[in-house]
Amino acid sequence: MKRWFLSWFTWWNGTTLMSRVTLWWRGEKVGEDEFGNVYYRMPNDPKRNPAFKRERRWVVYNGYAEASTIPPGWWGWMHHTTDTPPVAETYVPRDWQKPHRPNMTGTPRAYRPKGSIQAEGQRPAATGDYKAWTPAE
Repeated sequence: MKRWFLSWFTWWNGTTLMSRVTLWWRGEKVGEDEFGNVYYRMPNDPKRNPAFKRERRWVVYNGYAEASTIPPGWWGWMHHTTDTPPVAETYVPRDWQKPHRPNMTGTPRAYRPKGSIQAEGQRPAATGDYKAWTPAE
């Protein structure tokens, strides 16, 4: 009952009621990633909706909606960089694609540069190659 109630009022815990209706009515499931996120597409149909120039693609997150949980292959497909989803037989990952790493911002494992208040070490000394701008110059 709680899950049904949350689907009426929240979008960050999964799909809303109208998203479920859209998925059932017009959505086509494309695949699922290793984190449990499910990807859908809605083919371009000028008769049904002439405003869309290309197919619509969206993701239903597994749990909290966090865009950084989308792996590189799926990210390219979601942003129309590639037409081949990672679950297709013809999909070949690029050499430069790295495994997914979660966004650590705001956690104890976040990156803190040397010399920052929350990191150890001293701030590097100024090298003297910087000259401050003044309005008169």
